[in-house]
Amino acid sequence: MAVETTPNADIEGLSYEEAREQLIGVVSRLEAGGASLEESLALWERGEALAKRCEQWLEGARKRLAAARDQPAQDG
Repeated sequence: MAVETTPNADIEGLSYEEAREQLIGVVSRLEAGGASLEESLALWERGEALAKRCEQWLEGARKRLAAARDQPAQDG
């Protein structure tokens, strides 16, 4: 029995920079045109997943920054 993989499952393991670079590539391919409807849909879905991953990284950075601001200053 074959194990079915979830499309775009690899995205969860990407760093912000990796996800952003791949998203730029997806947008470029969509803008270039020439892809079949099926391929365009797959690119769009991957782009959506990559954008969500970037947003997760940015939200995490915002939370860490807010937490750092809330920390009392520590004098050495």
